[in-house]
Amino acid sequence: MSARKLALVVHRLLWLVFAVQALASVFVEPPYPYWMGWLPALAAMAVGVTLAGTARRPNADERPAVEVDPPVTGRWSALNSPADRTPSHGTHQYGQTYAIDIVEEDEERPRPAFARLWPVVRRSEEFPAFGAPLFAVADATVVHAEDRQRDHLSRNSLPALAYLLLIESAARALAGPRRVTGNHLVLDLGDGTYAMYAHLRRGSLAVRAGDRVRAGQELARCGNSGNSTEPHVHFQLMDGPDLDTARGVPFTWRGVGVPRNGETFEAAPAVRSAVSWA
Repeated sequence: MSARKLALVVHRLLWLVFAVQALASVFVEPPYPYWMGWLPALAAMAVGVTLAGTARRPNADERPAVEVDPPVTGRWSALNSPADRTPSHGTHQYGQTYAIDIVEEDEERPRPAFARLWPVVRRSEEFPAFGAPLFAVADATVVHAEDRQRDHLSRNSLPALAYLLLIESAARALAGPRRVTGNHLVLDLGDGTYAMYAHLRRGSLAVRAGDRVRAGQELARCGNSGNSTEPHVHFQLMDGPDLDTARGVPFTWRGVGVPRNGETFEAAPAVRSAVSWA
């Protein structure tokens, strides 16, 4: 385990200790002075500052954008795009520097609008992206694949979004990257480049770790697992398979480019590679 990976584990454990003892103190008087209860939080903050100072932020000049096929077909629009800002999600953590979120657009079944108060939540099935097939963006080897986490209700109202930001996101961050990404898939594209698909639908994986796949092959289905407001596809390229230590790699989708926030685009089916995996 690298020093950075170990520091990240310690950082999460310290916050977890603080959260547990803070909750316990509501019901039981702690056997130590009040100020001592803050020590794990202070230590966690100190480790966090150290991690922030040593973060492996990518340099856009180090690697050119890697051209791959789009991971979807049909009509979609972009959110949190690196075409608008970098890092696209406001952090370099988990290799997200150049990540993008996309949602499916269907004129016959439009996405439910964001609600101020009601309905507080919606079922995933009400969103057109839920269950949409996801495809391999290149010939690759599956490094990691999991789809056992549940698809939760939407967080696209003010009360639900507040719950996500103030409570759920913090709890998921303490639990580590797999609870943030939810069901996810990592592909080794070769040349030190890895693709990650997040928030997959539970039970939808068509591949497993060790499988070799071809560009355009169906891999899984879009879901709403992990730290997600609604069913959508989170896609990113990175320089390693470990989300704790990977750095983001810029991408461009063949025939599409990098859509900006709010931009609607049409993704055509990828042409399957003629490479044989015999």
